[in-house]
Amino acid sequence: MYTPVTIIGAGLGGLTLARVLHVHGIPATVYEAEPSPSARTQGGMLDIHDYNGQLALQAAGLMDEFHAIVLEGRQAMRVLDPDGTVLLDKADDGTGGRPEVQRGALRRILLDSLPAGTVRWGHKVGSARALGEGRHEVTFGGGTVVTGLLVGADGAWSRVRPTLSTATPEYAGTSYVETYLFDADTRHPAAAKAVGGGMLIAPAPGREIFAHRESGDTLHTYVALARPQEWFAAIDFADAAAATARIAQEFDGWAPELTALITDGDTGPVLRPQYALPADHRWDRVPGVTLIGDVAHLAPPNGEGANLAMLDGAELGQALAAHPDDPETALTAYEQAMFPRSSEVATFDGTAVIDMITEKHR
Repeated sequence: MYTPVTIIGAGLGGLTLARVLHVHGIPATVYEAEPSPSARTQGGMLDIHDYNGQLALQAAGLMDEFHAIVLEGRQAMRVLDPDGTVLLDKADDGTGGRPEVQRGALRRILLDSLPAGTVRWGHKVGSARALGEGRHEVTFGGGTVVTGLLVGADGAWSRVRPTLSTATPEYAGTSYVETYLFDADTRHPAAAKAVGGGMLIAPAPGREIFAHRESGDTLHTYVALARPQEWFAAIDFADAAAATARIAQEFDGWAPELTALITDGDTGPVLRPQYALPADHRWDRVPGVTLIGDVAHLAPPNGEGANLAMLDGAELGQALAAHPDDPETALTAYEQAMFPRSSEVATFDGTAVIDMITEKHR
């Protein structure tokens, strides 16, 4: 007999787990702090890899729905020097194995695949604690739930993680500053040309500009700066013009088509500090509870986070289906596979890969 599963967090990992459990006839309930699916925008583009994220979608039986939301051509990539020199211009020939989708569209197909009422919106966790014998009590603002199998999928600042681990995220040394340029081809043609049809990377020591071409002729810019948190705290991000000017100052002398991705933003700059758990984050097996996604292995952005969260959810769901009478065996098998995988990805050096690519094409 299957044990009902309580999932905290309706992100991509938690929803993938709920969907795979549903495919196997295992009851699950997802509790989410946000009041509704449309409470906030769901971020930008995600490249879903054929070696992890797509495997999760296959397990969820959602590959047709996934292919329907792929944005064609977005696997193209350009790497530019700060002076605008093109170091790499790789077209999207459809064979890259990393098709791009909007995060919000991906979340929607997962939500639509679940039975009505699976997700309980507006349930913010106050605390979670073990009751013994594999049971846990989760306290929400409106009451408590006692569960026999608890999964933390509630992100970086999880309220479930303390039931297993004393680790807390620490600042990773870099923050992103995010902005958007709308109707880019007509209103921001130089920046749009620089970005091309997919992704732009303009790297330099301690600073980088990333940009994605999203749906609807939108450019989504991420400026990465390796600065202490105190440096960013001295900037008043409530004053959009002043904050934009201060960030742009760090790119003095760069090509104008690149700095336009900062200075011509149609939205105010948003600060996104990056945090990480230890690369070797692990915990001892505690009956009746486990973690997936950022709760288990938060790392700075390297293109793998969402993919890993979905794979975590899929593999945990499959393990539970394979051991219907022994959830502890399922949780152990899941964790033993997840720990080394997440450690390997957490130590992946994306900057080194970019350097290798650009050197090869100089």
